[in-house]
Amino acid sequence: MSDFTTLLQQVRDCTLCEPDLPLGARPVLRIDSRAAILIAGQAPGRKVHDTGIPFNDPSGERLRLWLGVSRDCFYDAAIFALVPMGFCYPGTGPSGDLPPPPQCALTWRQMLLARLPRLELTVALGKHALSYHCGRPSHSVTQIVKAWREYWPSLVPMAHPSPRNNLWLKQNPWFEQELVPALRSRVAEIIDRNKKMVDK
Repeated sequence: MSDFTTLLQQVRDCTLCEPDLPLGARPVLRIDSRAAILIAGQAPGRKVHDTGIPFNDPSGERLRLWLGVSRDCFYDAAIFALVPMGFCYPGTGPSGDLPPPPQCALTWRQMLLARLPRLELTVALGKHALSYHCGRPSHSVTQIVKAWREYWPSLVPMAHPSPRNNLWLKQNPWFEQELVPALRSRVAEIIDRNKKMVDK
């Protein structure tokens, strides 16, 4: 058994946060050392917890639209690694799902991301992923996402694709007019280059 396989098994067996999880521990992620694009989300929602498939919900539908990829392409492990900040459903609070428990990222994230030697692009979604990957915890989501060109082309900070962000999207039309088309082009370029490498 490889070191990577062992690590993944440890993650899938993790019960670190189980006492605080309303539905118990069920880590949901997809990662392969061949992946060129990392999708850094928040934590699984209820539907994702039930199915065990990352972004198998309305957020995933919008995200795939933003990326300009089909469902089959999105779940191709040789292209996309789907690694949220928290691997288990954290439960719901007054204004939506609760934040991902911090100990999840502290325990596993660095080790997992170190297993992505071909990574070309990280797409960070929402407050907690932005704080971790952009290193600006005191900045708002809007401030960080508006500064997306500062992180280009290896990191793209984005609002979360959740339907709860419909108002934010309406108030920030530049996001879908400027950032999303640039992201689609970048993703298409990476996918095309990796397919050519495989075909050689």
